[in-house]
Amino acid sequence: MSSTKDRQRAAARARLEKEMAERSAAARKRRQRQAIVGSALAVVVIAGAAFFIVRSMKKDEKTEAAGGPPAGTVACSWTPSDEATGGKVKDVGTPEVNVPNTGTSTLTLDTSLGPIEATIDLAKAPCTGASFKHLAAAKYMDNSKCHRLVNEETFKVLQCGDPFATGDGYRETDGTGGPSYTMPEENLPTDTEKPYPAGTIAMANTGQPNSTGSQFFIVAEDTQLQPAYTVLGSITKGMDIIKDVVKAGDDGAFKESAGGGHPKKEVLIKTMTVS
Repeated sequence: MSSTKDRQRAAARARLEKEMAERSAAARKRRQRQAIVGSALAVVVIAGAAFFIVRSMKKDEKTEAAGGPPAGTVACSWTPSDEATGGKVKDVGTPEVNVPNTGTSTLTLDTSLGPIEATIDLAKAPCTGASFKHLAAAKYMDNSKCHRLVNEETFKVLQCGDPFATGDGYRETDGTGGPSYTMPEENLPTDTEKPYPAGTIAMANTGQPNSTGSQFFIVAEDTQLQPAYTVLGSITKGMDIIKDVVKAGDDGAFKESAGGGHPKKEVLIKTMTVS
């Protein structure tokens, strides 16, 4: 009787051990399958990420290959200029073609009457802003005088930016100088009531398209002009200097042509910086 029970217990134990071994083997196979699937998913994810990166890089390469400027920049057009165009030219080469079109720059004129500062919005006038940075690096306007003043009832501006307007007194050629390039106009006023409000710093030109150079004018009081002159920025410091110079009047040297004359209160730009 005892031996029969022993055999039954032994048989039951054997079945249990076999069942446990089968379960263990099944569990091991599940873990192996999960590991394989997990590895495969990781490979798919990595491959997908690699594909996205490569695709993005190729897209950027295609954009650059197609001639498009990099992100955050704009392509500017610089037209070479020489004295055959009628004015005196100071050769400073040309700025970079692709220039930033985000953020602001600070223009500082250290003058004989004190500092004058302006903010340049590069989103609105990126090419003109880049031009001024290029000219500042070349010390283009250092030791030049603001050569023209207009003090009429609705037109009060001080004009500067001729690198040849230097020395003692004024000369007939003052106001005819420019850099070795011109550029298209940009950021033209849209406010017909106040196109050039007080504190505006804007670019002079010949009245023809693509004739903006280095000469600029600072508006002392709200001024009515055709919206044909690039707005470079706004004066943030030194408007009291501008108003005092305008109040002092001009000598009428340009009365019969462009209007106004040389400012009676001289303004010498000792240095110009753009940061």
